[in-house]
Amino acid sequence: MKSIFEEFGYSKFDVENKVIECWNNIFDQNNKNHFYHEVDNQMGFMEDTGNNDARTEGMSYGMMMAVQMNRKDIFGRIWKWARTYMYLKDGFNAGFFSWSNKTDGSRNSDGPAPDGEEYFALGLFFAAEKWGEGEGIFEYSEEARKILKTAIHGPSLMWNTENYLIRFVCNCPFSDPSYHLPHFYEVFAKRCYPEDREFWVKAAKESRKYLKKACNAETGLAAEYAEFDGSPLSVEHHGTFFSDSYRVAANIGLDALWFGKNADLSDIAEKIIKFFDGKTENDMKDYLVTGKELKKKARHPIGLIATVAEAALAVDDIGNPSVKRAVERLWNTPMREGKRRYYDNCLYFFAILALSGHYQNFI
Repeated sequence: MKSIFEEFGYSKFDVENKVIECWNNIFDQNNKNHFYHEVDNQMGFMEDTGNNDARTEGMSYGMMMAVQMNRKDIFGRIWKWARTYMYLKDGFNAGFFSWSNKTDGSRNSDGPAPDGEEYFALGLFFAAEKWGEGEGIFEYSEEARKILKTAIHGPSLMWNTENYLIRFVCNCPFSDPSYHLPHFYEVFAKRCYPEDREFWVKAAKESRKYLKKACNAETGLAAEYAEFDGSPLSVEHHGTFFSDSYRVAANIGLDALWFGKNADLSDIAEKIIKFFDGKTENDMKDYLVTGKELKKKARHPIGLIATVAEAALAVDDIGNPSVKRAVERLWNTPMREGKRRYYDNCLYFFAILALSGHYQNFI
């Protein structure tokens, strides 16, 4: 698969070492910066070090990282922990997963977060393709299909079934642009229950349209939370470019890598890269989607650097100097250390996987 790093002159040896270093930084139990933890009964969890909990976001990210790196053992440990402690067996949200648990497994919530369910489902489909089906909770494809069926047919709906757009949380009247993963929905359409295929085909199409509406026409920036027409919520209700928003650039890049470039999304990717061109880690701020700086510095500047670089996969003019600078900035920026390292380093590793050609669609 295409490696932009190699196109820009980095050696294959150095690129492969970068991938391995990132993996070890997160998963090696002897690495001081790791936030994957193994526990008894063949289980493991990803710790959100900033909040001292385990979230479906990070758990599903860990599974995706493991299947990309062909680590069935770690994939299985994380999935078993999630299925043991996070799975909601009854109630209004039955069939989903608690979005936040304490690291001892006890729940902080009885509600799900749709971004976690998206990654769980795709990671499970990929696992089935790569390693074959297992038994029980390791019958990967069936577990994924059940998640998707619940998401669009259950009493607690993760998608608006009238406009095919994902919600921020179940049944709420607005969205989170960074949850929109049309490249995932393309795969869901191939592996879901047959009666749901048309839904996922339409969801992919409508999410690509939505991203164009949700990203500012001048800057390319999207708000954390936005209405179904794409307009940002108020500033007080996360209608600014903040931590969730960073993932939009990464998602556009990965969509292009897996399913080809989309003119509208390529334009957004170019605008995002241009907006952040020349900014260092210390320059990164919170912004209105118009580009106006807010007072606070970015909470996750390294994650932001990573996602802007990943957007390079979607641009039409790969020779544009600003694109090369975005990729170089990521290459020269080390992974984050300290309390807030979890989110930054997840986004960092995904960007490294994508730009090195190791973030694969197995279906």
